[in-house]
Amino acid sequence: MNANGRNRQDLLEAYAAMFSRSGLENMQHEGRAVVEAAREGACVFDSEGRRFIDGDSAAGIFNLGRRNAILVEELKCAVRETDQGNFPMISVEKARLAQALSAFVGGELDCSIFSVMRGETVEFACKLARGFTGRRELVTFDGAYLGETGFAMSLSADAQKEKYGPLVPDVRVLPFGDIKAARAGVSAKSAAVIIEPVQAENHCRCASDSYLIELKKICRDRGVLLVLDETQSGFGRCGDRFAFLRSGVEPDMLIVGEALGGGLFPIAATVITQRVNEFLNAHPMIHLSTFGGSDIGCRVAKKALEIYSELEPWHNARRIGDRLRNGIETVIAEQPQSIKSLAGVGLLLSLQLADEEAACAFCRRASQNGLLLSRGRIRRDTVMLRPPLTLTDAEADEILHIIGESAGG
Repeated sequence: MNANGRNRQDLLEAYAAMFSRSGLENMQHEGRAVVEAAREGACVFDSEGRRFIDGDSAAGIFNLGRRNAILVEELKCAVRETDQGNFPMISVEKARLAQALSAFVGGELDCSIFSVMRGETVEFACKLARGFTGRRELVTFDGAYLGETGFAMSLSADAQKEKYGPLVPDVRVLPFGDIKAARAGVSAKSAAVIIEPVQAENHCRCASDSYLIELKKICRDRGVLLVLDETQSGFGRCGDRFAFLRSGVEPDMLIVGEALGGGLFPIAATVITQRVNEFLNAHPMIHLSTFGGSDIGCRVAKKALEIYSELEPWHNARRIGDRLRNGIETVIAEQPQSIKSLAGVGLLLSLQLADEEAACAFCRRASQNGLLLSRGRIRRDTVMLRPPLTLTDAEADEILHIIGESAGG
């Protein structure tokens, strides 16, 4: 029973009645019909006290673990001392977070516009790119997943978006990783090229360093802005502070997602150069967000950046990621009929199954064995593995045991 005396079945029935019965059936089919109750570190406990390792982290939001104790205390202090604030107005909290984020990202990405979620950061990036360049065309890539809002959905490869057309016009889709196609497709009509260095939801397809370097050159030569979306790959998940740092390429805009708030408060950001910020200086207040960069959220996010800087969890992501990769490759060698392939980097990994139903079945078995997973949103025959970056060796070994058990059927 939970604190309100309602058992799991009561809660599931309430969800079906008030939200979506088919949604519940879908979650049951994928092993995700778990009523979250207590949460701590890498673990979630359901309404009946059963323990699960969180292998999804809400698509990577919980980089610092569930209910990180330091962030919880900072949130308590923030609530006692401030409130949401007013988006257009100046506050100590906004200024300090912007300074901290600029220092954390480094390079010439100095200016920030705060949002509530990833989709909004993409919306702002697209608006700013069109305004700054005076051009309309936005270039995206096959297999992209950038969010659920207007611009973001139009730039994504999610098949369901066609239910909501017509979508944003003047979007050009190029094949990912094909530099010849980029040379031909990015033109003087293009406002921005928007790319994920790692397409997490598309079996973790990675852009090579050489590809990003050449893409940056094409954009620079043709007056096009380069926008990198590191919502899922950033803040250490791929073994570096951000995935783009390995290539040495610096974008004109960097999208950092909800991991900025450590899963304690909804906040995200679009980080831009001073050059791009000139358009905002000339046209202030072109983008308003009631809860974007709330003062409470800025306090929590600044503390999260302090934790990231102190822990440097990208080192652990690299080490534990290698441990998981080696273990999963052993499972594949021993059970080649179960998992077709493994892709990804650091603690952003993707397992390809035989088909969509096999991926669902794998998630159900993993849930029954105590590991919460989700399927890729673009490649529906894949299963994502993106636990908190604070994962321990013992928890990694537990994940490997569950994967081995779940792969066996």
